[in-house]
Amino acid sequence: MKIDKFHTSFQLNEVSFASVNEILSYASRFSVEIHHFLKTWFSEEAYITVKTSGSTGIPKDIKLEKSKMMNSALATGAFFELKENTTALLCLPTEYIAGKMMLIRALTLGWQLDIISPTSFPLRGMKKLYDFSAMVPLQLENSINSLHQIKKLIVGGGVVSNQLQDKIQSSSCSVFATYGMTETITHIAVKRLNNFSSLQNNGHKKSSHKDFYQTLPNVEIYKDVRNCLVIKAPKVSNEVIFTNDIIQLVSENQFEWLGRFDNVINSGGIKLHPEKIEEKLSEIISKRFFVAGVSDEQLGQKLVLIIEHPFITNKIKGELKLKIQQLESLTKFESPKEIYFVAKFIETETNKIRRNKTLDLLKMNPGSVVRF
Repeated sequence: MKIDKFHTSFQLNEVSFASVNEILSYASRFSVEIHHFLKTWFSEEAYITVKTSGSTGIPKDIKLEKSKMMNSALATGAFFELKENTTALLCLPTEYIAGKMMLIRALTLGWQLDIISPTSFPLRGMKKLYDFSAMVPLQLENSINSLHQIKKLIVGGGVVSNQLQDKIQSSSCSVFATYGMTETITHIAVKRLNNFSSLQNNGHKKSSHKDFYQTLPNVEIYKDVRNCLVIKAPKVSNEVIFTNDIIQLVSENQFEWLGRFDNVINSGGIKLHPEKIEEKLSEIISKRFFVAGVSDEQLGQKLVLIIEHPFITNKIKGELKLKIQQLESLTKFESPKEIYFVAKFIETETNKIRRNKTLDLLKMNPGSVVRF
């Protein structure tokens, strides 16, 4: 499938173009990577090869049909009402699908797209106002005081903690968490994170942090025998996608995400969902952390808490232990049996925590952790 057209309203860094060759010539002057991607996009190839993030397995290359990538762009535009001449900021790496899709949305929908280096502080020194952008949680955290410069923001690549959600409640920017993967060409569902009182969603309003993922157009969802999400979205995927994400169906197009099937901890016959426990612990822990199950003779698996902290003192340990004991939302089964401190988590190329590799630190180098 050769794509030789783009929306006439498309702009890149405030520059308009009359032809594909003009776009490629311009891109070649400021980014080898973007130029290479656009050259492939406008080529005879029917597919684009992209990398998965590697957060739930070994990173791999997969092929995505260009026509389905355009369908994904159209679905995002329709859901968020982002028409031609939308001003958008690309501050994610274009090596991965999230960054590539910002370019394709701009080309397909006729956006005015600005591209900046993918830093942890994307809005630092920026004065321009934007209708739309996409960030990872760390970028959102570092942009709190400048969020008024963006009208609508999607956040992916990690969980937005309760503490971070608290910080964005007074922002005029409408912030949405996304659910999706490379195989679904980024998000197939979104969840509102703030400004609930102003959100009219299928005839009902939300008034707390609690909200559900809502699917984009032309997406059908249901559960398999494991209670994991199954996605049927022919506009973006030829295959029905069976995920490892345990969900609760709220309606035919809404669901609550409970956690990963492959992360479930069976402790003494009690099934624990790490992601839901982490959501509760995020109220009292500001550092990066996660919980996991490790082998235990009596329980089968015991719940442990691992915190990224380069320097730990007895005072910090004591205060944390007390806070956990006083956290009313935690059940007795959800309280960690042991707590470990690691100087630095092992990450993927997109800065997601590699949980299993980080857990290996506890086995290979016990001196790198503190336990109590």
